[in-house]
Amino acid sequence: MASVDGKWNCTVDSPMGPQEFVLTVASDGDRFTGEASGAIGSKEIADGIVDGDTLKWSMQVSKPMPVTLTCAATVSGDTLDGSVRAGFLGSFPIHGTRA
Repeated sequence: MASVDGKWNCTVDSPMGPQEFVLTVASDGDRFTGEASGAIGSKEIADGIVDGDTLKWSMQVSKPMPVTLTCAATVSGDTLDGSVRAGFLGSFPIHGTRA
């Protein structure tokens, strides 16, 4: 199992172009807390799940419109890859590297 803790420089490939943010992860067993911080502001993550090498979490965002983002990304060494589901807008790839 890879270490998931730390800061991750992430990009979501959205229809509005690349959306960059920093994901901070602090795991405790099969849970994690942290923060996603980027152009849309900073959002606390309180419901993070660690499932092996996979991180799962959700966030409420208000820009460009209110929507719940449901995220899942698998850590492999110093990279992570996964997807972000943005309600009716669909799913978009997420990529990241450890800061």
